[in-house]
Amino acid sequence: MNGVLYKRMLGIKLKGLLQYAIGAAFYMLLMLGVYPSIAGNNSAVDEVIRSLPEGVSRAFGLGSGFGSVDAFISGEFYGLIMLVLLGVFTVQLSGTLMSRLIDQGSMAYLLSAPTTRGKIAWAQALVLVTGLLLVVGVTTLAGFAGYDWLIGGRYSFDGTAFVWMNVQAFLLFFALGGLSFLISSLSNEEKRAKGISGTVVFLFYTFDLLAKLSESLDWMKWLTPFSLYRPSDIVAGGGHLLLSGVVLFALGVLCYAAAVMSFTRRDLPL
Repeated sequence: MNGVLYKRMLGIKLKGLLQYAIGAAFYMLLMLGVYPSIAGNNSAVDEVIRSLPEGVSRAFGLGSGFGSVDAFISGEFYGLIMLVLLGVFTVQLSGTLMSRLIDQGSMAYLLSAPTTRGKIAWAQALVLVTGLLLVVGVTTLAGFAGYDWLIGGRYSFDGTAFVWMNVQAFLLFFALGGLSFLISSLSNEEKRAKGISGTVVFLFYTFDLLAKLSESLDWMKWLTPFSLYRPSDIVAGGGHLLLSGVVLFALGVLCYAAAVMSFTRRDLPL
């Protein structure tokens, strides 16, 4: 890996990374600030949830109810907001790290330096992973700080489950980020790379949503890594955290390795 390039690119992207991290932290604090008013009408809210079709409740992570802080944010934050935020983040950042440089001709400048394509690609991949760690890490800290500040122990909160939700969110987008990085490494145009990556991530999410909504479409869960991301199961004490984590991590490593390998062997436009 090219350490100089990594530090340089991380410095260039740092402002954007912090914007995503602060945005995620803001929404986390917003959810925690809203929870006391939800908890005050918890019985009515749970009744509404029980009246929903099972598929709808499962699709939107409402099965755990809102009886605890971690149960509430597992559905309201990690079931939707975090997915959208990290989905946009990985697609946008992976595109700017590889295909934009090729599209604008900047990659030729980097390759003229005494380094290798592989080192350049690994440095760019590490910038993406570092960005994901930053966003998820700041969100985790905001969750603990917000609980102490806004809720102050009035309602139950499983800190271990909360940490695992963040770990699983990171691993999911570590894998999806690797796939987006692979697409970006194979593309000559930034717009095309982002379009393909965004479409793939959206289709994966749609497959998972359809699999949850209807038992007849349950087979679709095998087509998407989102099926390995179950924050509501973590709160309920179920799921296969270790297995899903290993699979997502392995998928991400394979995608990043494939991206580096393909970039080192492909022809670049002049």
